[in-house]
Amino acid sequence: MQTIAVVIVNFNTSQLLQACLRSLAQASQQYTLDVWVVDNGSSDDSVAMVRREFPAYHLIESAHNGGFAYANNLALRQIIAAPHPAEYAMILNPDTVVVAGAFDVLAGYLVAHPDVGAVGPRLLLPDGSLDLACRRSFPTPEVSLWRMTGLSRLFPKSPRFGRYNMTFVDPLTTIEVDALVGACMLMPTPVLQEVGLLDETYFMYGEDLDWCYRFKQYGWRIVYVAEAVVHHVKRASSRQRPVQTIRHFYDAMRIFFRRYYADTTPFVVRWIIEFGITLKEQLSLVRNYFRSTRPRRVS
Repeated sequence: MQTIAVVIVNFNTSQLLQACLRSLAQASQQYTLDVWVVDNGSSDDSVAMVRREFPAYHLIESAHNGGFAYANNLALRQIIAAPHPAEYAMILNPDTVVVAGAFDVLAGYLVAHPDVGAVGPRLLLPDGSLDLACRRSFPTPEVSLWRMTGLSRLFPKSPRFGRYNMTFVDPLTTIEVDALVGACMLMPTPVLQEVGLLDETYFMYGEDLDWCYRFKQYGWRIVYVAEAVVHHVKRASSRQRPVQTIRHFYDAMRIFFRRYYADTTPFVVRWIIEFGITLKEQLSLVRNYFRSTRPRRVS
C-alpha cells in the first residue's frame, strides 16, 4: 500500500487539531497515512494532546514560531530526504476536518493524470459555503486591479472580473487552476523534490501562491478536485494575533507582486497596485482597532 505523508502545522489550536487528527482515520482506505504534526511554539496543551492521543504520529516541536512555511519545511525536508520517501506529500491545516475518502479521491486524480503536480479539495466553511481561496488565478496586475477597484465583488459571475477566486465557475466543477490554498494540498513526492520546499520569505499567507507559481514554472498542472471535500474553520491560528496577521497578509501581497510582476508592469499601474495594497492594509488595521475597542455586551 502506498503512503501519503501528511504535514499539519499547529499553533495554539489544540481542540481543532484534535478533531482534524481524528478525522484522518476515515480520510483514506487505499493509502497508509504517515502523519507529521509540527507545533509552532504553542502555549496551550497541543503538544501534550498529540503525545497522549496520537503517539504513533511524528511530533516536531519548533523552538519558536518561524511561520507557516518554516514549520511545514521542518517536516517536508525530512520526508523527501528519507531513504524510502512516501509516494505523496500533503500539507493540511489543523482547523480542517477531512470527509471520509477525500484523500483517496485526491490521490486517485493524480494517478489518473500524471501531468498534474498538485491537487486540492473543495473546502467548505462552517456555514457550508465555499472557501474561495481553494481555487484561484494568479494576481496579475489586471486581476489585482479588478480586486482593488471592487469589480470582482460587483460582478462575481464575470469570467473577466471574477477571475481571482474563479467565482464564475460552479464549485461542483473540477477544474484546472493557477493556485490552491495551503490549507490542503496534495502532490507526488517526486514533484515536491523537483519544485522544492515552501519559500520561508513569507511568514504567513502567500507561500502557497508562490509555491503554485513555481509548480507552473516547472510545467506541472494544478487542479481543484470538487469531488474531494474537506471542512475548514479558517484563520483559527491567525485570529489570535489579528494585527500581526493583517500585516503578514499584505506583506505577502507585496512580496509576490514585486517578485513576479513589478518589473514588467507599467509604472502607473505598479503605483496604483502598491498604493492599493497599502490603503487596504491601513483600512483593515483601522477596522480591527475599532472592533477590538468596541464594548462587549455581557449577558
